[in-house]
Amino acid sequence: MSFSLWLAFVAASAVLLIIPGPTILTVISYSMAHGRRANVPLIAAVALGDSTALVLSLLGLGALLATSAFWFTAVKWAGGLYLIYLGIKLLRAGVSRSDLAAPKVPGSRWRLFANTWLVTALNPKGIIFFVAFLPQFIQPDAAVAPQLWLLASTFVVMATLNATLYAVFAASASRLLASPRAQRRFNLAGGSLLSVAGVWALLAKRAA
Repeated sequence: MSFSLWLAFVAASAVLLIIPGPTILTVISYSMAHGRRANVPLIAAVALGDSTALVLSLLGLGALLATSAFWFTAVKWAGGLYLIYLGIKLLRAGVSRSDLAAPKVPGSRWRLFANTWLVTALNPKGIIFFVAFLPQFIQPDAAVAPQLWLLASTFVVMATLNATLYAVFAASASRLLASPRAQRRFNLAGGSLLSVAGVWALLAKRAA
């Protein structure tokens, strides 16, 4: 994998991670309710949860992509179309106060860890997204499995850092996300990036 392609993945992942999803909203809510003592279990849960989701998405994916050019192209096209669908959906999304509703806060740090891990790891949409997103940054002329694991490891590190920042600045993040203007900006940035990534995947395969 070229360094420039890896940097493109880092940039795309950074924009996507900033957009608050169920995991980040859970982290913010729990951090505000329990204070700094909740940060360590929450951050550990995000790291383990993303690792779990990525491993589930990569099981069999590497072998499938390495099987033939046909399956590599099929996965790239399916993933590109799915990313375009997600991008359009996010661009058309409105602002909903219900998205910012805090979940019921458990009392113990173990329950905090377990709940956050479940939200992060067992989200089917997240697993499907990884299957669609990671192959867009794979070089077909190089070994597939090492590239997938490099991208997965990079994403987990970035997701952990992102969760750490949100947890540390939970109160400020909560006020920011309560702004309809901020939500629209998040949706616009994320939807645009997903759509561009999907179109890029489709055009790249046509050129090949």
